[in-house]
Amino acid sequence: MGCTAADVVTALRAAAAVVQEHRDELVRLDQAIGDADHGENMRRGFTALLSRLDAEPPDTPGKVLKLVATTLISTVGGAAGPLYGTAFLRASAAVGDAPELDGALIARALQGALDGVFARGKAVVGDKTMVDALTPAVTAAASAEGSVSAALSAAADAAAEGAESTVPMVARKGRASYLGERSAGHMDPGARSTSLLLRAFADAAAKA
Repeated sequence: MGCTAADVVTALRAAAAVVQEHRDELVRLDQAIGDADHGENMRRGFTALLSRLDAEPPDTPGKVLKLVATTLISTVGGAAGPLYGTAFLRASAAVGDAPELDGALIARALQGALDGVFARGKAVVGDKTMVDALTPAVTAAASAEGSVSAALSAAADAAAEGAESTVPMVARKGRASYLGERSAGHMDPGARSTSLLLRAFADAAAKA
């Protein structure tokens, strides 16, 4: 059974709830190595997204993902808005007009998202950014055979490990890089939010 536009909307509503729940945690993580606005920026962006989904939910998964992109770009401040916006925009392009997503299209969407983050942020694995969570997620989703749920579950597990791997890293990109060695010992907030979103998507798919 494929993942329809309605299923994607359900997953995004779940993600918005997770962002709200973890808002303070993301603020604390960003306070340690950034400017303390990641949690509130993400909450604001997903709150705006819920309003737009309520107004007129799109009729294909790709159109839903494009709506996410334009909403986050226009409402999320800092680096996260352009990065997440570009990720969802490239994911939308990757799935095109497909009426439903299967596991292979989920993997393709995640690869598109990663390509977008690479293009926008220029970070690589080891720089202590969301790339450290998203890169293993893409690999895991591509290796998972079968359903949307299997692909997303594998991606979420890998992203969680990837986010955890940022703790000992010294940041080489973004505001955290200004701290040099002092950035070590803290999880990257973007990697953490990437992990949270993928887990929310995986949990929603498991319930579908």
